[in-house]
Amino acid sequence: MPPPPTRLRRASSRFMWADPAHVVAMGFGSGLSPVAPGTVGTLWGWGSWVLLTLVLQDHALGLLCLAAFPLGWWASTRTARHLGISDPSAVVWDEIAAFWLILWVMGHPKWQLQLLAFLLFRLFDAAKPGPVGWADQLFKAPSGQAPGWRQGLGILIDDYVAAAMTLLCLALLAQVSARTGLLAAWFA
Repeated sequence: MPPPPTRLRRASSRFMWADPAHVVAMGFGSGLSPVAPGTVGTLWGWGSWVLLTLVLQDHALGLLCLAAFPLGWWASTRTARHLGISDPSAVVWDEIAAFWLILWVMGHPKWQLQLLAFLLFRLFDAAKPGPVGWADQLFKAPSGQAPGWRQGLGILIDDYVAAAMTLLCLALLAQVSARTGLLAAWFA
């Protein structure tokens, strides 16, 4: 593995294709979006999930979600080190893996519920309220320190907390729907 760079590097398609870890961490190119790479990465995750559900059974999708965490930890750490940035915006595997987990836990929801999950997840991930903000700061590297395994973990953790908050909100909405009939068609 090459040593961490002495200067910051810019994420580019050339940088991405230079290492398989970069390809994974940068969401197969979705992290290169000049506008809202986290949102684009989540959309890529959503689209890829729809395709994956056509060819994989539920237990295989669960194993994929399980494997996505250590794979993302490795790829995010390596990519952050090579870029010299502790949490690069081009690294979007965290959004992809966390959104896959949301969709897997939800089962096979209607598209409206998937859209609501997408919007809630992006809100929690971008605004970083309460627990998400705490998780985001938990593994930050001190200024000037090269990113390491802790920062790779930190890249993922806040998105998994945002996923948990999304699922909690969806569960509460499902209960409200069951008791009041509001949005009943979405949760049927």
